[in-house]
Amino acid sequence: MDSASGREWHHESATSNDFQQSTSRSRTVLEDLPLDLDRDQAQPLSVQIAEQLRRAATGGPLRGGDRLPSTRALAGRLGVSRTVVAAAYDQLHAEGWISGRRGSGTYLTTAPAAAPARTDSVHDPAVAPRLFDLAPGAPCVDAIDPAAWRRAWRAAADHDPLVRKDRAGEPEFRTAVTEHLLRHRGIGAGSDTVLLATAGTSSAVSELAAALLRPGDAVAMEDPGYQRAAGAFAAAGLEVVPVPVDAHGLRVDLLPARIKAVYCTPAHQFPLGARMPAARRVELVEHARAAGIFVIEDDYDGELRYDTAPLPLLATIAPDVVVHLGTMSKILSPSLGVGWLLATPEIAGAVLAHRERTGTGPSPAGQRVLVAFAAHGDLARHLRRLRRALPPRRALVVTALRRRGVGVLGDDAGSHVVVPVQSAEAERRVIAAGQARGVALDGLSRYYLGARRDHFGVALGYTALPLPQLTAAAPIAAECLARP
Repeated sequence: MDSASGREWHHESATSNDFQQSTSRSRTVLEDLPLDLDRDQAQPLSVQIAEQLRRAATGGPLRGGDRLPSTRALAGRLGVSRTVVAAAYDQLHAEGWISGRRGSGTYLTTAPAAAPARTDSVHDPAVAPRLFDLAPGAPCVDAIDPAAWRRAWRAAADHDPLVRKDRAGEPEFRTAVTEHLLRHRGIGAGSDTVLLATAGTSSAVSELAAALLRPGDAVAMEDPGYQRAAGAFAAAGLEVVPVPVDAHGLRVDLLPARIKAVYCTPAHQFPLGARMPAARRVELVEHARAAGIFVIEDDYDGELRYDTAPLPLLATIAPDVVVHLGTMSKILSPSLGVGWLLATPEIAGAVLAHRERTGTGPSPAGQRVLVAFAAHGDLARHLRRLRRALPPRRALVVTALRRRGVGVLGDDAGSHVVVPVQSAEAERRVIAAGQARGVALDGLSRYYLGARRDHFGVALGYTALPLPQLTAAAPIAAECLARP
């Protein structure tokens, strides 16, 4: 780019008709935009123009993508020289508020572009880096093969529009998921179970609550546990009963008699990370049969075990009383918005009846992308790549913590570790310290449903960030956790 005094913006060869040739919305907004210059102020006119355009972008009528008038057109409207407007545009461009597209014009980007990461200063407490996301629950999209991802979306688009959707899910999707579960989770859909597509775990929980339970019914949940599932139950008018967990997951011996269902995450308890052992799994399904209740098994990241072979799913032990839920949001991307539900024909039928009554059901679009992604082995290759990528990430985080004398809880699985601290106040201090250093940390306290608090600490995810950012963020988190 030339200097501010001599820069020619990409659209400057056009005439003052540029402003009238922009989109209808942009033209209307910019014609009505009050840009009032005070020539009696000591502040230069170019600075006044830049400041008023910034205000319009942050709290006014301008939006990202709006086309700005040419310097000639705006100068004519304001009665100033073109050099004044060019200087204002140069300043906004340098700050990242606008960008020029050759042969098209100058467009508002709304927010300034992010500054490049400074690896030489991220460890300096005096320097606040940009916010690093170390919260749990995000997929490792870095492990996705971009070519396979784009290929799947193109293939999914090569379909005629639907006239009516199958409320059970696209047949090809259900076939792909059935094969996935058989190969990677050791469970098959047979005559005693039916597989339905869902829009994800929280959506499936909402459907089960509406289809099988009545307002006022009690549902037991792990405490601490998955807040969105608790929110889905509460939204359906159900009583959510918190049940403590220990090193082996849900305490079956503490389940109250009045409950109608149990929600749990046996493969990798969320958020503490425990794996429910075989004996307790048997205890849980035997309790469910004896009490006449059903168990909702949320297998949100069961595919992400890379230390030992996973234990049998509850649904393989007792398909008669277990509803199995899975999702692609943690192993691939929430972009798809797809998951699945495996249950008895009676339960699946009740969910389908609810969908027919309400006109709801998962969107076919994400299902088609998943089908295309799985069609030529890309899904299986992705899972293998993911299982190779996650152990080094976990080791990176654990090593940074241990160098500071900080220990972790949880199995070598999933996408997060738990770092305990002594008290609720220490947890708040750690989170505040992380925020001040530009690191987003997630405290355990918010995952509790009842008043009882047995664990304090941070659930620290290692999948959301690209590896270079994770490498920079992990030592910062470790420093904050070492001084709670």
